[in-house]
Amino acid sequence: MSDAPSDPAPWSRYTAAAPDGHDRPTDVATYGPGIPDEAELRLLGNLEGKRVLDLGCGAGSASVAFARAGAKVIAVDPSADQLELARQAAEEADVRLELQQAGPAELAFVRADGIDVVYSAYALAEVVDLDRVFRQVHRVLKQECPLVFSLPHPIFTMFVAGPRGLEAPTDSPPVLRRRYHDDTPYVVDRGGDRVTDVPRTTGALFTSLTRAGFRVDHLLEPPADRALVADKAWAEPMAWVPPTLVLRGRKQGL
Repeated sequence: MSDAPSDPAPWSRYTAAAPDGHDRPTDVATYGPGIPDEAELRLLGNLEGKRVLDLGCGAGSASVAFARAGAKVIAVDPSADQLELARQAAEEADVRLELQQAGPAELAFVRADGIDVVYSAYALAEVVDLDRVFRQVHRVLKQECPLVFSLPHPIFTMFVAGPRGLEAPTDSPPVLRRRYHDDTPYVVDRGGDRVTDVPRTTGALFTSLTRAGFRVDHLLEPPADRALVADKAWAEPMAWVPPTLVLRGRKQGL
């Protein structure tokens, strides 16, 4: 296996912004490649007048969708380039975003108990200390308000990811590349940049959330619609196992 994948996985393209910042729709929030979006899953609720924190906003597609729905949006990303794309997307849509350059655990600029919804799509896959992120999100959320996030499904990555990177699909049925409990980070080619994703089991994610003070009320494994998978080479693995894991946790008292 090569040090870097020869063909980025669908979630790599999903999280990587296109040059014009329009890789994802700006009228609805999405959770992953080929799976139902927020219009169908309805995990966030009515956003009119709500304060929404978009962690790892990328080019701002979801942030713009939230603003169009009447939310007051704080869009957070560590990349200045991505935030510039988000600014351009907001300008095109004639909506206002508060843009903050920061990592997902660097939320000192957000007051405690001031956020109604926290959303993140695939951005937390690169985080090493996810417990710290969950603690910070718990601090800024209002009581009983949700954190909704998606990640590459830990079972799907067993078929396509190893410790040195991703392996592109072939015409043969998918084969296992790593053990389910192997937490060795692996390399992803994301938008031309080599980044490292940290695999976690579903149980580990559930435990981290509950320890941080969240009650998990939704754990979804939506099947991918082959017609919506842009790269047909990945449609076969997605037919075997779900590509994306979506979780919702509500803030409880500690």
